[in-house]
Amino acid sequence: MPVAILAGGLATRLRPLTSTMPKALVPVAGKPFLLHQLEYLCTQGVRQVVLCTGYRASQIEAVVGNGSVCGLKVDYSEDGETLLGTGGAIAKALPLLGPAFFVLYGDSFLPVSFAEVESQWHQTKKPALMAVFRNEGQWDTSNVFFENPMVIEYNKHEPRPEMSFIDYGLAVLSSEAFAGYRDSTPFDLADLYHDLSLAGKLAGIEVFERFYEIGSHQGLAQAEAYFNRTD
Repeated sequence: MPVAILAGGLATRLRPLTSTMPKALVPVAGKPFLLHQLEYLCTQGVRQVVLCTGYRASQIEAVVGNGSVCGLKVDYSEDGETLLGTGGAIAKALPLLGPAFFVLYGDSFLPVSFAEVESQWHQTKKPALMAVFRNEGQWDTSNVFFENPMVIEYNKHEPRPEMSFIDYGLAVLSSEAFAGYRDSTPFDLADLYHDLSLAGKLAGIEVFERFYEIGSHQGLAQAEAYFNRTD
């Protein structure tokens, strides 16, 4: 399936690094972070990527181009003058993505089998699936109540003590999950996940290797160490 990568945010927590470049292009272990993501996707058998861009979008396109440098076909869906939020950006990109697709964040590296995640989604026959990680409050605030194979509740805004899992940063979504959302209306993907979970429409799959992210300076340092070990 195609992969939508959300790479449009302002990345204020990484300033001054992101004062002149988008977060996706921050250098990590000698190359822009986005290239690490795209190269890994290629090893996973992914062939089509849609980059949802906003802040300093032209810089991303100048580096990635049509994706051939990474063995991929890359298209672009730009927010425009108004930032659409994570949900609105995906809604706008739906014509490029088709009936079902992966979604991941432009600041996360996820060492996971995309084929296994896709297989689980097909088995559950739900309009959406979220990869979850048993977090126990370690990497960030746990926000998922998961009972295999379903996400019983995802709640980013009001997490509860019984939530021991966290959104891993990878999901499979069908276009039907966006019914009722207009492609020009800004909204947060977290709100869509919350609504889907309460409606019994959000399946889940547990993954077991931690994620790496560059959303903060601490996360950036950990990602740098990870890539320096594996390269």
